[in-house]
Amino acid sequence: MDTAGHIAAVRERGYTVVENAIEADLVEALADALARLERDLAVGPAMNAFEGHRTVRIYNLLAHGAPFDRIPVHPAVLPVVEGVLDPGCLVSSLSSIAIDPGEIAQPIHADDQVIPLDKPHRPIVCNSMWALTDFTAANGATRLVPGSHRLASPDYGGAYETIAAEMPRGSVLIWDGALWHGGGANTSVARRTGVAMNYCAGFIRQQENQQLGLDPALVRTFPPRLRELIGYGVYRGLIGHIDKQSPDQRLTGSEPFTSIWDR
Repeated sequence: MDTAGHIAAVRERGYTVVENAIEADLVEALADALARLERDLAVGPAMNAFEGHRTVRIYNLLAHGAPFDRIPVHPAVLPVVEGVLDPGCLVSSLSSIAIDPGEIAQPIHADDQVIPLDKPHRPIVCNSMWALTDFTAANGATRLVPGSHRLASPDYGGAYETIAAEMPRGSVLIWDGALWHGGGANTSVARRTGVAMNYCAGFIRQQENQQLGLDPALVRTFPPRLRELIGYGVYRGLIGHIDKQSPDQRLTGSEPFTSIWDR
């Protein structure tokens, strides 16, 4: 499918898979960087029902710079996300999820479940899972309930009929944040590794606070579009300004923006 087709699929069934979307060298670079971070930071499982007892997660990956800064603006993924949300969307969080053998299935949930809005509603969260290994039903591929983005939120951890989002290494699963889903059980003998690149609408608070979580000196090295995505822009000329200046203007001395009151 082309970009329009993927956007239509997310609207119709709640998800789409962009197969073989990510360059092989980027997949390798990401896998190597995650292995190094896991070793250097001594990261282990969080030991709770949601994050898992045999699942290793590394958060705030943008704080570590390259190659993670290539993820949010990837041309095979971002246009789909912008079509589901709008071009004012923001980076919500960027983390890795490595499911080791023996892990049980994650509770079924919706990513916007904690937001107190009646459903169905327009998409306010759009998330993606980058496959750094093959995703199979046996090794913990994300479980989905197609069409559930049109329903009220699930009973957290309830029993539901799901399908496995199987996809080859280098592919990306993109879904509406209202879709019911959860990580699968890993009954194989190998680790399933993915990167969760999550976005939110510009009027929604980010899951990870990008402004405090990233060194301003590092942010200054990011391209303008990435600075906008992590919250240094102003949504629709209003949300996120600082005394009628944009955060990017404060940080880098960029051109002033025109506020909604001045338009």
